[in-house]
Amino acid sequence: MSEKIPVTVLTGYLGAGKTTLLNRILTEPHGKKFAVIVNEFGEIGIDNDLVVDADEEVFEMNNGCICCTVRGDLIRIIEGLMKRKGKFDAIIVETTGLADPAPVAQTFFVDQDVQDATRLDAVVTVVDAKWLKDRLKDAPEAKNQIAFADVIILNKTDLVSEGELKEVEAQIRAINPYAKLHRTQRSAVSIADVMDRNAFDLDRILDIEPDFLEEGHHHHHDEEMQSVSFRIPGDVDPEKFMPWVQDLTQREGPNILRCKGILAFKNEPKRFVFQGVHMILDGDVQRDWKPDEKRESKIVFIGRNLDRDAIEKGFLATAA
Repeated sequence: MSEKIPVTVLTGYLGAGKTTLLNRILTEPHGKKFAVIVNEFGEIGIDNDLVVDADEEVFEMNNGCICCTVRGDLIRIIEGLMKRKGKFDAIIVETTGLADPAPVAQTFFVDQDVQDATRLDAVVTVVDAKWLKDRLKDAPEAKNQIAFADVIILNKTDLVSEGELKEVEAQIRAINPYAKLHRTQRSAVSIADVMDRNAFDLDRILDIEPDFLEEGHHHHHDEEMQSVSFRIPGDVDPEKFMPWVQDLTQREGPNILRCKGILAFKNEPKRFVFQGVHMILDGDVQRDWKPDEKRESKIVFIGRNLDRDAIEKGFLATAA
């Protein structure tokens, strides 16, 4: 896992402050080099003539960043970047404001070469504190961007009152109760808060909100977006779990925006960590269970119209 290059997907509705955040990341004196892919969605895959050789698109900026404009397929760009491995420390993909982050996030699961070389580190969503209420009424993408996020930058907080800010935060929490949330002005946030988050790891969620996986914890729900989470004290049987989760995501995939979990597999000394986007799943064994760590299995699903009881029953049936 550690050999893979971390990828941060930067998303957020039009005008929320994504580019400001990106420029901030690129210009801070962190001594790292980032390859940046700006994803103008409309042009992907329209015409082969638009696919430019990735090597021509990559150029080094004066602050030591490598930047490229995506005209061709994201996969192709990343494969081009991989030929330059060692010249940068991480990849940042900025999506257009109207984008559903799912297809971008999925890229890091579907293509074997990309999967072997990179890991999705986190989806970072920038939200406009002043206009979010309106966007949630008229723009489904804004809701998806929040539901997908591992980290949420609540920007332009200086433009609203404390009361309005609390209201906006409550709306965000109703859609996504576990993303790490930072209040900012002009996207001023520490690099460590957005890069190298290792969002693959549910432990981070539990650090933020220790009772996250407790029963009955989620009483505030968005009308359509919901999150369900379950835990099994002890091991699960991979022979039962894998077919169950694959079947569930195939059937319910369109409704499942994100899923992730840390599992104790029977007879496996390492923790198995998985995450998914819609129907696509990816998983790997990570570090060993620590001697003082309780072996348990926990999963989270975020999406729409999720049958909580059915998912719980299915998951509990995979216990070893």
